[in-house]
Amino acid sequence: MKKITVAIILYFILSVNTFGHLEHYAGLKYLEYDLFRNNDLIGSHKYNFIKKGDNLTVQSVVNFKITKLGIDLYKYFAESSENYHKNIFTSFNSTTLQNKKNKYVNINLDTKKDKLYIDGSSFKGEANKDYMVGTWWNHEIVKAKAQISAISGRIIEQKVEFLGKKEIELNGKTYEALHFKFLSSDETLPDNKKLNTDIWYDSKSLIWLKAQFVKQGNWEYRLKKLN
Repeated sequence: MKKITVAIILYFILSVNTFGHLEHYAGLKYLEYDLFRNNDLIGSHKYNFIKKGDNLTVQSVVNFKITKLGIDLYKYFAESSENYHKNIFTSFNSTTLQNKKNKYVNINLDTKKDKLYIDGSSFKGEANKDYMVGTWWNHEIVKAKAQISAISGRIIEQKVEFLGKKEIELNGKTYEALHFKFLSSDETLPDNKKLNTDIWYDSKSLIWLKAQFVKQGNWEYRLKKLN
């Protein structure tokens, strides 16, 4: 019975028109996440949702650093802009400073070819228009066959497992969450390139609540504020 229930929930989540669920975010203006590494607060990730007529721009800033004994061991800063017209993705661009190393990606929808064109520090070329940028706020990513790195443009083919509903608590508030695991489809990738991330979305609003992954430590995003 539990397996049947999970399958039914997943069917309704995945069977809706690709961009239809952006309507769930119609009233959303701001999201902010605390970023933890090994349970230590190291930074934040903030989103601003700017709506003008049929256009939506999602501006994002990520800023964190890892310190030890007062010395900065690792610093990271990224800014991005994600654009939609009538709920259809049109473009994305980002710049990242990762420990003095610059990375970037520019993605545009080529309406004539009906494809995405990616110009990134790790990949340049065309991609399927249904691939999604891995910015996590949009729950539509659970049904994409691949995600595009928001840092460098690398294409990551993925498989997504729905692990069911679970109550989680964040900042003293309890949410009924949908739990998904994102994994790389390509098992031959080196471990440091593989996707292995757990994501939780609120079952009613579909707001991104939390993310967890392991990469030289245990990392976790936790929703701090929404408006």
